Amino acid sequence: MIDTLKLASGHKMPMLGLGTWMLTGRQCEESVKAAIEYGYTHIDTAELYGNHREVGKAIKGHDRSKLFITSKLWRTDLTYRDALKACDRSLKELGTDYIDLYLIHWPNDKLPIKDTMRAFKYLIDEEKVRSVGLSNFDETRINDAMKFSKVPLSTNQVEFHPHLYQRKLLQYCNKRGISMTAYCPLARGEVLHDPVVRDIAEKNGKVPAQVCLRWLVQHGIVVIPKSTNPDHIKSNMDIFDWKLTDQEMTRIDGIGTYERQVNPAFKDIPLIGPIPKPIFSRIPNFVKRRYTKNGKFFSDG
Repeated sequence: MIDTLKLASGHKMPMLGLGTWMLTGRQCEESVKAAIEYGYTHIDTAELYGNHREVGKAIKGHDRSKLFITSKLWRTDLTYRDALKACDRSLKELGTDYIDLYLIHWPNDKLPIKDTMRAFKYLIDEEKVRSVGLSNFDETRINDAMKFSKVPLSTNQVEFHPHLYQRKLLQYCNKRGISMTAYCPLARGEVLHDPVVRDIAEKNGKVPAQVCLRWLVQHGIVVIPKSTNPDHIKSNMDIFDWKLTDQEMTRIDGIGTYERQVNPAFKDIPLIGPIPKPIFSRIPNFVKRRYTKNGKFFSDG
């Protein structure tokens, strides 16, 4: 059984979900189907991923009320009208009447957050979205969003793992009733080789991935590991019927490595630089046409 977290909106969010970044085509559809078959109900996607249609096919025929779908609004669509259009586009592609959690994918300082918050309020009032939130926002930008939001901001999805323990951001969000969701919770496999993680895994009879995910969940953080391997998808569920000791939590907290896997190139600069070729080649053509020019993402629509 997967634990749930009550969001500021009042809705419940499963603490384990399947991440789908870089999953497209049949591989995406089959991975989502496998996850649901094993008992996942939370699927994380985004318009930028270009896999809404595949996710929609995978969830078709399942009881929608038992699923939790997260999607994200790209940073060029943060004006009021663009946000509404983008949401309608996502709903159509997913083949669903509502999105459980709708996030701003990345901040964009060139577009007024006030407009996006107004759009989020409208989407909730129209029951197209049930909860809203942020992704890749630091404390200053979270505060700016909160100033203009007329509805609760339910989560902030960021890169978070034992090699990127963002303690201050976690504390900041917790004090404001904003849950945290961790993408790249295994640091793309890098933390699986960490000696502290491996030692704790061996002592608990677990694999390193389960220790990393348990550490996050025990900090109250939702996790969305990506996998196309059915065995890994199933193994990642085995994190809710056991606990790390306080000493083990402290050991992982104190690893001291601070390395990002996802470089937020536009955290302080409004424009994003060229996308690495391996990633750019995987983005579907219709998404490239919508958002890019010469391999660069537009910053302001």
